[in-house]
Amino acid sequence: MPVRSCAKTDVGLRRKHNEDCYFASDEMGLYLVADGMGGHAAGEIASHAAVQTIREFVTRAESDPDMTYPFGVDHSLSGTENMMLSAVKLANRFICRMAAQKLEISGMGTTIAGVKIHKGQAVVFHVGDSRIYSVRRDKLQQLTTDHSWVNEQLQRRLITEDEARRHRWRNVITRALGNKNAIEVDLKTVLMQDGDILLLCTDGLSGLLSDDVILETLSQQRDDPEQACNDLVAQANAAGGHDNITAVIVHYFAAPRAPTEEQATIPDP
Repeated sequence: MPVRSCAKTDVGLRRKHNEDCYFASDEMGLYLVADGMGGHAAGEIASHAAVQTIREFVTRAESDPDMTYPFGVDHSLSGTENMMLSAVKLANRFICRMAAQKLEISGMGTTIAGVKIHKGQAVVFHVGDSRIYSVRRDKLQQLTTDHSWVNEQLQRRLITEDEARRHRWRNVITRALGNKNAIEVDLKTVLMQDGDILLLCTDGLSGLLSDDVILETLSQQRDDPEQACNDLVAQANAAGGHDNITAVIVHYFAAPRAPTEEQATIPDP
């Protein structure tokens, strides 16, 4: 794969346990972050279950092109989009079943945000408020839309962005894996261009760092994703570190290609 990635997770300054989980594989072109929720380590169980289930499903699907998908096939989607949609739905079903079997983890759940890169295209998918950003030509763009109460109020223009960042309900999400058996997954495909940078992160990072800070850090450390990860996590801790912090950074190095009208979902600045 023409990519180079780095990932880092940190418990933060106020939590005793890290309920975030990530996966990053340049060989598979698969990158995931998950932010678990639920008491008695249930959030940690949920986030790890989501990441492991998705990773294992993708491994099986890519090794067996004739494998039957558990939720059928949507013919309006590409093969990779169908694979990722089935993987996330399977993770949701698995977490729901786990929670139903053990009272001590009942009510657990997790966000998921992920990217699958294949033949110059990136399938971007998410449930919850973990985010995916892109940097292209020194412009930062958020590729995901938070499934959260605060974001719904923002969309209705009932609160400002400053109020949203400080709101006491800023951590209330409206969609998560493990919440119910039928889950809606936001999914789209973008055409990658040479020099693109992707950042996947939990809200322990995005909730504390402004777009300007994120862009400046990713731009300054363009040639060193490991240092960019370290800097972002350190900055989130310096800003309060009130939650677990996870960042996955992906640098794409393929030769430039002109996007078609249908594929160019990351607009050029």
